Amino acid sequence: MNTPNAWIVTPSICEYDLDNIILSTASEDGVLKGTYQLSNILLEGHATDTTLDVPPRGLAVDLGTREEPKIVDTIVMANFGYLQLKANPGLWILSPKSGRSSKIFELVSIGLSSVSLSHESNKIWLTSMTGATIFPKFRRYPGMEDEDVLDTSEVSTIASKIGSGLAKVWSKFDRKTTNIVSVDDKSQAEINIFAVASGHLYERLLSIMTVSVMRHTNHTVKFWLIENFLSPSFKEFLPTLSSKYGFEYELITYKWPHWLRGQKEKQRTIWGYKILFLDTLFPQTLDKVIFVDSDQIIRTDLKELVDMDLQGAPYGYTPMGDSREEMEGFRFWKQGYWKKYLNGLPYHISALYVVDLKRFREIAAGDRLRKQYQMLSADPESLANLDQDLPNHMQRQIPIFSLPQDWLWCETWCSDESLATAKTIDLCNNPLTKEPKLDRARRQIPEWTVYDNEIADLESEFKQIKHQSNLEDKILDPVSSVQAEVDSIGHDDL
Repeated sequence: MNTPNAWIVTPSICEYDLDNIILSTASEDGVLKGTYQLSNILLEGHATDTTLDVPPRGLAVDLGTREEPKIVDTIVMANFGYLQLKANPGLWILSPKSGRSSKIFELVSIGLSSVSLSHESNKIWLTSMTGATIFPKFRRYPGMEDEDVLDTSEVSTIASKIGSGLAKVWSKFDRKTTNIVSVDDKSQAEINIFAVASGHLYERLLSIMTVSVMRHTNHTVKFWLIENFLSPSFKEFLPTLSSKYGFEYELITYKWPHWLRGQKEKQRTIWGYKILFLDTLFPQTLDKVIFVDSDQIIRTDLKELVDMDLQGAPYGYTPMGDSREEMEGFRFWKQGYWKKYLNGLPYHISALYVVDLKRFREIAAGDRLRKQYQMLSADPESLANLDQDLPNHMQRQIPIFSLPQDWLWCETWCSDESLATAKTIDLCNNPLTKEPKLDRARRQIPEWTVYDNEIADLESEFKQIKHQSNLEDKILDPVSSVQAEVDSIGHDDL
């Protein structure tokens, strides 16, 4: 949809797969109908450290109200001092986050555009449906001129090596169970899983993946799902799925910043969300998250991956499989540009990875990845596999911890013998056979069909309950039923 940049809009009612529209499934009048919902309006900004005349990178801020001062939070990026906060029309209060940020900085003033400012420097009236851009100015307290908001002495050393232009940039934002969820309201699950799915097929695969996770752990699990790409029907089914298998979930979103080069294809946009905004999607209190592709099957307790020592790296990926000999000609990372560039370093697959978010923030990984992306994406032939190529390209600057090979098995690259010890199975595409994912899943993974049937039964039960509820609503509201009949007659029949 073409909407103002400040709008967060998602589909709310639609029975069709908006990623795979089949005209033959349209209603009798040939119209495919869908309803979109405006859930929030963005408050964006560009902050300045007036003491040093630079962006106050790493400064954490809260946005809230007088009654609830910590509704959403964010961290100021080094890129243009950018910050992004999810809001709605009304009066808001901006303040440095309690802790190191509030000890080093005070908010002096808020310059603004398309928004009214009260007589108090930290209050913002958001009155425009097109959002607002603020220009907050922060000043360091006396004696704090040389302090680094990143906190640790190790981080200060890293930051000095990186340089101010590449220092930490991240903006945590937008966890959703309602339109806006307080940032400090919940303790975290023991296993946190990040996933993205678009289209009914991948939502089906995502449901199966969640079952496989829950079958192999007794620990608490929370799924963080990017709302931007989920269908209304899947979001409606999620509470039932969550209740059945005992996991928590939150829908998260982040608006692609206007200054960061966008992608034209939806799939590449999804890839971007997998790597470019790891420091913006989750609450600051979340220390570790595991990305799992929707088309994976888990055969182990993922708590093992949560507890794994990444030896100082901000994330851990599995190297691409090297044991299926007949695929040697398709291993692009062992040829041409990649062979020369890697110079002995492994090329890693992005279907599953664990992120130490605390470490990721400390070493400014988000800012550095976005900076490199902005440079490389100027060439449309670059970053063919965006979410995978970018971290591999940056691994000399942002180290990757190589997970043991059994953490990700894929038939395309891994031998049949190694399947026996696989902790996860990925349905990655096979350029040689081009076998459809569903066919491969049924052939290769016995438990996949069991999980799929469970989900199908649960969905059928959910739809029956929903249908019965709709019938009862009509019985209890005869006025609406009569009105609907009158409306259906039409003016020409009256």
